Amino acid sequence: MQNFNKKTETVHIETIGCRLNQIESEGIADVFLKFGFGVSMKNVSAATAEDDRLLLCIVNTCAVTQKSEQKARRIIRLLLKLFPRSCILITGCYAQLSAKELESMDSRICVVGGQVKSRISKIPQMLASAVSDGRFSPVEFAVKVKNEISLIPQIKSGFPENSFSLAASAFLAHSRPSLKIQDGCNSNCSYCAIHLARGHSVSLEADVAVHRVLELEKKGYAEVVLTSVNICQYKSFYDGNELNFSKLLNLLLEKTEKINFRISSIYPQLIDDEFCNVIKNPRVRPHFHLSVQSGSDKILSLMSRSYTSRDVVRACEKLREAKNDCFIACDIITGFPGETEEDFNQTLDLCRECDFTWIHAFPFSLRPGTYACSLKDKVPQSVSGERAKKLNDFAIENKIKYLNGYVSKEMTAIPETIKNPLVQASENSVFLYHAVTANFIHCAIKSREKLDLKFEVKIKITKVLSEKITKGGDIEVEAELL
Repeated sequence: MQNFNKKTETVHIETIGCRLNQIESEGIADVFLKFGFGVSMKNVSAATAEDDRLLLCIVNTCAVTQKSEQKARRIIRLLLKLFPRSCILITGCYAQLSAKELESMDSRICVVGGQVKSRISKIPQMLASAVSDGRFSPVEFAVKVKNEISLIPQIKSGFPENSFSLAASAFLAHSRPSLKIQDGCNSNCSYCAIHLARGHSVSLEADVAVHRVLELEKKGYAEVVLTSVNICQYKSFYDGNELNFSKLLNLLLEKTEKINFRISSIYPQLIDDEFCNVIKNPRVRPHFHLSVQSGSDKILSLMSRSYTSRDVVRACEKLREAKNDCFIACDIITGFPGETEEDFNQTLDLCRECDFTWIHAFPFSLRPGTYACSLKDKVPQSVSGERAKKLNDFAIENKIKYLNGYVSKEMTAIPETIKNPLVQASENSVFLYHAVTANFIHCAIKSREKLDLKFEVKIKITKVLSEKITKGGDIEVEAELL
């Protein structure tokens, strides 16, 4: 049993995967903060000091690739070592698909599947009760969570439960808040396990979305990121009218005055005349990330995608007609079963024709339970890795070209993180900020005064950091405050 001082009551949260996972982690942090617990969201590493005072570690996992699952296992093992008296709670997509495997790692581990992630909101009360007498057993708490949370049957099998209840009112790790408006997926892409992990599509009610965005605007936030699993499947009603995503975005613009909107990820088939008319509004950020996956129509068909390479080209043309100089990125999977050199060259040609500013290219990863497992003509990892590298080299070249077009230009940006202080001056400290422009340029800026991370600042880009971009750094340019 662990003797425990309430002044050190702390919860640590690790997030693996996309921004959707990050915002769900913010929601989890919020429920613990409201209950009076201290929360840490800084990712651990081998250099992190051991701490036997920590109560609970929560790992929000991803199952997009084998690497994301390997990363989760590595982090879990590290947490078990660094925090020897802590219970390790694992949630998210990997937890949904592989609960028994994860629980077998250690008796201090408990699993709350991703489809019932909202049940974590009950755990602060359980944790407070568990330490009320000044003593805490991580093994006993793991068993308690399993019996009282994990083993309770889902309200509706195959659907994410209360998916939008973990909505943060304050943001611990992000100065640009996000709002999850859709979860789950009704598609059955042959390579993807997310529809298995997250379940069928559900959407946030439009009036709730309006209310939450208005609350963020009242708090002074300059931007909100609209996140989803498959934004094309958003469906809700408002004043008796059915809304798709384009209509929801238009409604949010009509009901707000100042706050800007960034869309986390979109599909080519979403980009029609209705969508493009809405995004012409200057409060929609000129930054779009397309889920493309391949430029070969043969491979797109094998992937069970619902568009062709020509649809992708037309989508990019429409986006650029609607928004000048917009940043357009995409996802590409290399080495899908059956992908020949000609198929890959078609993908490379598509990326050149669409002139993508950035490409998130990654080798195909076999996901158990998906149709792609049964496909023959597997591509060696060495080949798919080399193809991903070719796309990455092209992406680096294109991003640097895009950024050079903004040198000496005046822009606005939102400060996102701070290193405090960078340099100790005689009277004032110099603070280094990481800031993000409307078109998603990541800047390093210096200031002798602390900046409010909610508000936009005026900047001028002074230098493109080509070497850092080539090495995969987060910061792409240097900029000065105006």
